[in-house]
Order: sequence, then structure tokens, then C-alpha cells
Amino acid sequence: QVQLVESGGGLVQAGGSLRLSCAASGRTFSNYGMGWFRQAPGKERELVAAITGSGGVTYYADSVKGRFTISRDNAKNTVYLQMNSLKPEDTAAYSCAATYSGTIYPATTRSLYRYWGQGTQVTVSS
Repeated sequence: QVQLVESGGGLVQAGGSLRLSCAASGRTFSNYGMGWFRQAPGKERELVAAITGSGGVTYYADSVKGRFTISRDNAKNTVYLQMNSLKPEDTAAYSCAATYSGTIYPATTRSLYRYWGQGTQVTVSS
């Protein structure tokens, strides 16, 4: 069992930055691939970024590539999402999730993620 708690969301102007954190408790954190998902009103949840358990390989959705950076600190049981050059279309509820998959390459299939945080809201004003 893994418990995930996100923090760092908020209201920011377009072009600004935010850093989301996801603190994990439970079993060995480095055993889990991690992902950040987001869901805007009326839209399906989508994978934004993912990272392997070691942190050596990352994946980004095309919509955030070059603007967002996922990283993790296994000593602190925390995964981060640094979001720069934010746009109004980035407005969504952001959740982190953990998967047993993603050892060699980040897991990009939502159904592979077993544990989810409660989410944190990110609102980007124009």
C-alpha cells in the first residue's frame, strides 16, 4: 500500500511557474514508477509526465514537452513536477500516481497506475 499526497497547486498568471510535489509513504518508493496526470472539467484524465523508479528515464506528453519537468528524490520519497511557461489550457486538477510498472521505461497507460493521490488544483489565468 502506498499513500500519496500532492501539494503546490494554486492560481498563477499565464507565463508563470509552479512546482507540484507528491509525497509518498508506505513501501520502498524507488520500486514504483510515478506519473503526473491532470483532468480538466469535461475532459478525460490525461498523463502529463512519468518517470521510472530510478528516475533515469522520463516521459512527457507533447502538450507539455519543453515546459514541464518531472523529477524524483527517492531519499525523500517525493516526486516533483516543475511547470514553467504555464498556459490557461494547463488549468486542471493534477494528481500523482504510482505503478509497479515503469522499471525500464515510464508507464504511459493509465490503467497500470494502482495508487492515486487526492489531487491539487492548478488554475492559470490569462
